Amino acid sequence: MCGIAGIVVAEGRQLPKDHLKGIATMLGHRGPDDWGYLHYAGGAVRLWKETPVAEDLSGVVLWHRRLSILDLSCAGWQPMASTDGRFYITFNGEIYNYLELRSELEAEGCVFRSRTDTEVLLAGFARWGARVVERAVGMFAFCVLDIDRNTLFLARDHFGIKPLYYARPKTGGFAFASEIKAVLEMPGVSRRANPQAVFDYVRYGLQDHTSGTLFSDVSQLPAGHHMVVDIRTAKCETPVRYWAPHSRGDAGLSLDEAAGRLRELFVRNIELHLRSDVPVGSALSGGIDSSAIVMCMRRVAGRKLDLHTFSFIADGSSSEERWVDVVGEAAGCHMHKTRPSPAELVRDIEHLVRIQDEPFGSTNIYAQYRVFQLAHAAGIKVMLDGQGADELLAGYRYYIAVRLASLLKAGRLGEFAELGFKAVRLPGTAWADLFFRVADNLLPGRFREFCRGIVGREGRPRWLNGAWLQQNGVLANPVTNRSGGDALTEKLCDTLTATSLPHLLHWEDRNSMAFSIESRVPFLTSELAEFVLSLPQEFIISNDAVSKTVFRQAMSGIVPDCILARKDKIGFGNAEREWLLTLDRWVDACYGSEAAASIPALAIPELRREWQLLKAGKTRFDWRYWRCVNLIEWTRHYNVVYN
Repeated sequence: MCGIAGIVVAEGRQLPKDHLKGIATMLGHRGPDDWGYLHYAGGAVRLWKETPVAEDLSGVVLWHRRLSILDLSCAGWQPMASTDGRFYITFNGEIYNYLELRSELEAEGCVFRSRTDTEVLLAGFARWGARVVERAVGMFAFCVLDIDRNTLFLARDHFGIKPLYYARPKTGGFAFASEIKAVLEMPGVSRRANPQAVFDYVRYGLQDHTSGTLFSDVSQLPAGHHMVVDIRTAKCETPVRYWAPHSRGDAGLSLDEAAGRLRELFVRNIELHLRSDVPVGSALSGGIDSSAIVMCMRRVAGRKLDLHTFSFIADGSSSEERWVDVVGEAAGCHMHKTRPSPAELVRDIEHLVRIQDEPFGSTNIYAQYRVFQLAHAAGIKVMLDGQGADELLAGYRYYIAVRLASLLKAGRLGEFAELGFKAVRLPGTAWADLFFRVADNLLPGRFREFCRGIVGREGRPRWLNGAWLQQNGVLANPVTNRSGGDALTEKLCDTLTATSLPHLLHWEDRNSMAFSIESRVPFLTSELAEFVLSLPQEFIISNDAVSKTVFRQAMSGIVPDCILARKDKIGFGNAEREWLLTLDRWVDACYGSEAAASIPALAIPELRREWQLLKAGKTRFDWRYWRCVNLIEWTRHYNVVYN
């Protein structure tokens, strides 16, 4: 796990020498153990460590910051060269099946000098080309310089677990990095806001749902894509998609058979994700997903594993501490807990905004931030986490509405009534909300927007500046649902690729790497995803409104029964309304700041009026209050320009 960056300097220009160490230092939290540079120009390659050159540079420069996880020796130093000196790689991530790939390559005559997965990935690229990414099980973002073809090959893992941003500076050339803040430091990259992305975020909480970012000049290589850059012209080829979540077709299995196969796949994933030369811990919320990871870690590694878990503990009725304790005791863990307060959020907000690069959707992210901070204090460098399980196994309440809509569409009224009756009896579920979500999944786009307006969810509410949005060509419609086929499977694919998982992975990457921790997500492998997506809807959400049905059965005998029987949904969260109201003076100051006044997308007087109504208890809470505050803080910190 590391930080990477690179630049193709435009012809006739040079990269200032001060940028060499500056960008490496900026990515230091991603790789505090080592750093390296590569310079390629005039057919010659230079590699050096720590001491930058004294002159400005032309050609190609690659950066690398290393977090040592496998083979902690200097043999893992990057940028790494292939044995023949043709290829050079700067790599961020982990290839979990590197031992299997290494054996295959050795059988074909490859000789290795290290025990790293980096060298295996590089040798695989030299042997198989772009196809290596399809064979790799892991999380990755990397760049390979090919000095024979004068190209850069960039790739991102199947789910986009690891980030990769790039820009075509107005001064020419090409630049990329693991984080937006590093791209912004490249010559010629502006800080102008992307109006459509700003609207999508502040109105609907959508982030990372396209290849764009909230900065107009900065894009991201989408998940499951690779692309080639010609370093002579800095021209980028169109990114190529090598994988997308999809169903292999009906697996044709009974529920028992499907549960058995899912159990095999998941336990194998845990085995792969435990490969490390440094201590491995786990996040533990007390929910089914994190509990399954912890219990399988103990099952796979036995008592030889010194297992540490890290948990956020909320106050009051939203606390999951009792469930955390059940799992911690069953697995024989060293349990660590954090109990942050609203005042601590104010203390840490500037750091949180800075590390995330873009504004985020809720204060729930702070719970995760504190969990990784706790793990860092305990000396843990690798953490396993349950991210992606809810998107893959329909863990959120709104998936029930999707299944209800598909049953109604198919005329299966009996099953529709049975599922609907059971659904409204779940904690935190009301008929009105369920009905709205069912309609939202059935109605055509134009009628959906009409209904949203009726219930106060219109595309352009009064607290947004409609004139500015229109002037900048902003489209008011959110991401729409696909139609036809298996509605639940399609919704799962949407949330895996656009509306949910991408921004969750964004937050997790920044929160973990801020504390130099590699966060691994064993639910997110292509084989496991394709298997789950091939299963019937009732295996995912039963007619009794039980989510993750097949996974609950798969974990029977591994995870405590009381955890598998849970039907509530809490997770790493907090009481958003209560936190914001506790911070009312700070929120008032944000809304009244110069940064707020500089954002033409917001109608600040109306926003402040509605905030006062919320404080007085005269309107219902929604997420826009936090999103607007966070947009203001982001604008101030990054000196964002809106004109």
